[in-house]
Amino acid sequence: MNLLTSFIAVLILTLAALGFAYSTGLTYLLTVVIPYAAFAVFMVGFVFRVVQWAKAPVPFRIPSTCGQEKSLPWIRTNPLDNPSCLWGVIGRMALEILLFRSLFRNTRVEILQKRPVYDSAKWLWFFGLLFHWSLLIIVLRHLRFFIEPIAGWINSLSALDGFFEIGIPTLYLSDAAILAGLSFLLLRRLISSRLRYISLFTDYFSLLLILGVVGTGLLMRHFFPADLLQVKNMALGWVTFSPVVPKEVGMLFYMHLCFVFTLMVFFPMSKLMHMGGVFLSPTRNLANDNRMKRHINPWNAPVKVHTYEEYEDEFREKMKLAGLPLDKE
Repeated sequence: MNLLTSFIAVLILTLAALGFAYSTGLTYLLTVVIPYAAFAVFMVGFVFRVVQWAKAPVPFRIPSTCGQEKSLPWIRTNPLDNPSCLWGVIGRMALEILLFRSLFRNTRVEILQKRPVYDSAKWLWFFGLLFHWSLLIIVLRHLRFFIEPIAGWINSLSALDGFFEIGIPTLYLSDAAILAGLSFLLLRRLISSRLRYISLFTDYFSLLLILGVVGTGLLMRHFFPADLLQVKNMALGWVTFSPVVPKEVGMLFYMHLCFVFTLMVFFPMSKLMHMGGVFLSPTRNLANDNRMKRHINPWNAPVKVHTYEEYEDEFREKMKLAGLPLDKE
């Protein structure tokens, strides 16, 4: 049901894009007004979620550790799995963010003959890494539409991405990789009964929406090309706050824009916010130095204590009558 609802939502967006394409007024709305509104919602929502997470109290050090911590000099420590200093945390976070280290170590469990059997789950790590890195490269390549002149490193990245020069225009490796990664992530949710059970509307909608962005982009590049000069003029108009309405860019381009702007608005309220949340995870960004330093909860409010001596002074006579032992007579 969640998959069907997500598919219907994406279909509605597709029909809305057709309306934008065939109406002059709606085209102006999509290419001039909505871009700024979507960007504002994305930035405000992103910052709001990050600030909310940053304000959440973390009274104690709670890092997830998988290796030997630093203790006695003759015991070999693991500075990445169990960091005790800032540099160890930085190394651990770098491996987590760039290479998905914890996902690489992930395992799956199945019940065979009434016993749990653990197995490797490297395919999820591989396709997850493939998808995220490909998406980053594609976003960086798209910067060519927003700056003039085009930076040299963008041209170098594009040349490296199309190194094999497959087809005309060249098929970028990142385009094929992101399509493979998205297909795996979607099929994984459809095939696994356990994942289907816990999958929500937002899970399917995010995947289908990104698949719509990627699919329309690939169709425009290889089968139904848009006027790139018009596209660049429009993008530069956004950046310079002098937006223009493009002409004769094709229906697929408006579908592409509609999917992109919907994704920007949806992003801060979805699980896609793990992009910012990973930096604020206390199980990852804290050093395990509990034995080296005493950590005092900064959120502890001052409490008026009532010591046992004060308690005994207050109830001494009643304690004598009850026959209770006293520290002081």
